[in-house]
Amino acid sequence: MTPDDEGTPVLPALRRWTITAVAAFTASTAALTGAYFTGQQPQAAKVGAVSHAAPAAEAIAAANLYVDPNSNPAAWVAANPGDPRAARIKAAIADRPIARWFGNWDSDITAAVSRYVGGAEQAGATPMLVAYNVPGRDCGSHSGGGAGSPEAYRTWIGQFATAIGSRQAIVVVEPDAVAQLDCLPNDTERQIRLDLLKYGVQQLKQKAPNAWVYLDAANANWIPAGTMAQRLQAAGIADARGFSVNVSNYYTTEQSVTYAKAVNAGLPSGKTFVVDTSRNGNGSNGEWCNPAGRRLGTPPREGADAELELWVKVPGDSDGDCGIGAGIPAGQFSPDLAIRLIDGTR
Repeated sequence: MTPDDEGTPVLPALRRWTITAVAAFTASTAALTGAYFTGQQPQAAKVGAVSHAAPAAEAIAAANLYVDPNSNPAAWVAANPGDPRAARIKAAIADRPIARWFGNWDSDITAAVSRYVGGAEQAGATPMLVAYNVPGRDCGSHSGGGAGSPEAYRTWIGQFATAIGSRQAIVVVEPDAVAQLDCLPNDTERQIRLDLLKYGVQQLKQKAPNAWVYLDAANANWIPAGTMAQRLQAAGIADARGFSVNVSNYYTTEQSVTYAKAVNAGLPSGKTFVVDTSRNGNGSNGEWCNPAGRRLGTPPREGADAELELWVKVPGDSDGDCGIGAGIPAGQFSPDLAIRLIDGTR
């Protein structure tokens, strides 16, 4: 790889994002204790106890990741052609494959997902989607919201999966939902959350059989790896391809891989995992909400340890009304935040 004009590593062919992956297998769910509710650390397992590489299995076709022409950065560039920042944002961010997030802001989830996945299919590319609509999302914080009831969520995620259908896709399931079990008021509510996640993963397996589904496992400095492994089992990891780490966060790829391997050591059998590298170029300073001095990470590619390194968070989209994004709601694109990520400046 060579750096581009902004100092960000790029793949040899910028417009053709080719990633070769291998198929995953499912693992049986082990008997669990209540530790995943309380957050207490179960007996540590050695990281080397299982294989953390992508499971040796039948290879699947190389996938070109979809560059969304209607992403928030692309829409801003198209609407502001005379802005001196537009060309840099286009080259460094908008022309890269980035996941599309779906939630309660989509009034017709079937139509929204079908339109997006259909556009990728017409382009001969694989889309990346994030399902982000679990009830009590983000503990009511900057990205609070979600489906109004468990029943509404089951309907929503079923429609989400049906809209993907037999087409190939990459799906990250409910960022932070497993980690944020601790903010729910009681064990009953926590069990409902786990059951909803398991149902969602099962729906995707049944209705979107060619989707690569990754259940989110938070980041390297939040939930102890052993506890996260137990929670993932309770949330249906056995029916997913693997899990995601560092979504919307800033920890380095090395830190994220180390954590993912430790999580894998607590699972009955190793799972593949993906790392969100969208904003981890300068690593974490311990803050999570629009911290200063962060930088774009390595663009999407096949990982050395991770199955894939992806841009799950949209670079330039605010984390909320906080940090250097004060006054900018969560999910709203800011050219100022984008340029800071391109330059790695405060």
